Amino acid sequence: MSPRSLAAMVSLLLPPVAALPLWAQTFAVEDPVLRHIWREGMEHSHLPRLAQALLDSVGPRLTGSPGQKAANDWAVAMYRSWGIPARNEQYGTWRGWRRGITHVDLVKPRVRSLEATMLAWSPGTGGKRIEGKLVILPEFPDSAAFVSWLPEAKASFVLVSFPQPTCRPDSHWEENGTPESVQRMKTERDSARARWNLRRRTGMDPIDARRRLDQAGALGLLESNWSNGWGVNKIFQARTEKGPSIDLSCEDYGLLYRLAENRQSPLIRVEAEAEFLGDVPTYNTVAEIPGSERPSEYVMLSAHFDSWDASSGATDNGTGSVTMLEAMRILKAAYPNPKRTILVGHWSGEEQGLNGSRAFVADHPEIVDGLQALFNQDNGTGRVVNVSAQGLVDATAHLARWFARVPDEITRHIRLNFPGTPGGGGSDYASFICTGAPGFSLSSTGFDYGVYTWHTNRDTYDKLVFDDLKNNATLTAMLAYLASEDPERVPRERRTLFPVSPQSGEPGSWPSCRDAQRAAPHPGR
Repeated sequence: MSPRSLAAMVSLLLPPVAALPLWAQTFAVEDPVLRHIWREGMEHSHLPRLAQALLDSVGPRLTGSPGQKAANDWAVAMYRSWGIPARNEQYGTWRGWRRGITHVDLVKPRVRSLEATMLAWSPGTGGKRIEGKLVILPEFPDSAAFVSWLPEAKASFVLVSFPQPTCRPDSHWEENGTPESVQRMKTERDSARARWNLRRRTGMDPIDARRRLDQAGALGLLESNWSNGWGVNKIFQARTEKGPSIDLSCEDYGLLYRLAENRQSPLIRVEAEAEFLGDVPTYNTVAEIPGSERPSEYVMLSAHFDSWDASSGATDNGTGSVTMLEAMRILKAAYPNPKRTILVGHWSGEEQGLNGSRAFVADHPEIVDGLQALFNQDNGTGRVVNVSAQGLVDATAHLARWFARVPDEITRHIRLNFPGTPGGGGSDYASFICTGAPGFSLSSTGFDYGVYTWHTNRDTYDKLVFDDLKNNATLTAMLAYLASEDPERVPRERRTLFPVSPQSGEPGSWPSCRDAQRAAPHPGR
């Protein structure tokens, strides 16, 4: 993104949006800073404009892609426009890749444009339009039989996914179908899915099986990772090096499968553009408001900036990203001289294993040692409804004091889990809590996150709920202010006795930090 483009985007965001009607507020104590934070967050929010610029204009932010770097630069420009020092910190490298267009058409026995997306880090078609027949991957007794069959895949597109018998969500069946019909559908589906387990079907690891098909000369692999919701697919990573890996909608994959199964000679045409860029630098974006009394102690806001790229990465994790941007803007306006230094980290590489935040922890032990509290948000557009003390038994008193001062309009939705359990979890707070530092997750309500937006091709701007995002940005700014003002440090003693695991029935077997530490501190370096 050019400096001129960045400047234009920033200038659009500088004027405040029109003020909303004054919301009711129930403060427990009179505190002019809390009231100022409320006014900035609820009446003068920049969230719609921030989200529109990030999600529509910058777009998806796949690690190692030009979109990720454009987002880093945009965030730095945004912070600097508010008078907040910001920088991009390189922590390693990743395999660079640029997506182009994906066009897939059925050309025989009839013409239809198909809903299809090339998977991330997939090779394209080399600037060509290629046509080919379809082959369904058979079921083999063992890997030797699979290897013997591989020449049949040459010069064909191979269907490698389970064909769903229905693309209606289960909720639709359960609402409208008879009990007998619903049970029959589920039984038949479960049986067919079991037969389509790729390991069982080929006798080989699924990743290795895909690679062998690619090496055997398949024109490409066709799959469908249906999310079990209307028109939504999960979109992940390609496992091919020569031909494209393409994900089709549930409906269109089923169409191709039935045509091939019934020997009706389907032929498709594919044009897919992709460019591999070699190893490229990867960055975290960090901004800070310096502390006035305890500058070597830190309150940190946290959200991962990277996304999958079949859509805009709106709720995973554009929402967390703009929440932290907005919280920092609010703090600069309402609390410009904090006692402790307030930092924000926009992490890259979260989808590849918390890489950016783990690298930051390794590179900045002084910040980890001086950390008063970190607040992370990473699960959708809904209002915050759950906060755990992460097993820090004496941190509960601090969290309770802070939340007691937040207006009831925000806290009435929130369940505080004290003392909670330490552990890895699925997001960047784990990089901090697993070192013993006080990292907390601001977990939000669902809005069908798991089905409709998490890692899907429908994770777009229109899915955002701005009333809830305003709630979250205001809450985050208030917690940062209260943590900064707290005269005491948050203790780091962790619980040693655990509840019985509902999975194993054995004490002490809750998730640990092993997953968050399974790779080297600097992946990709």
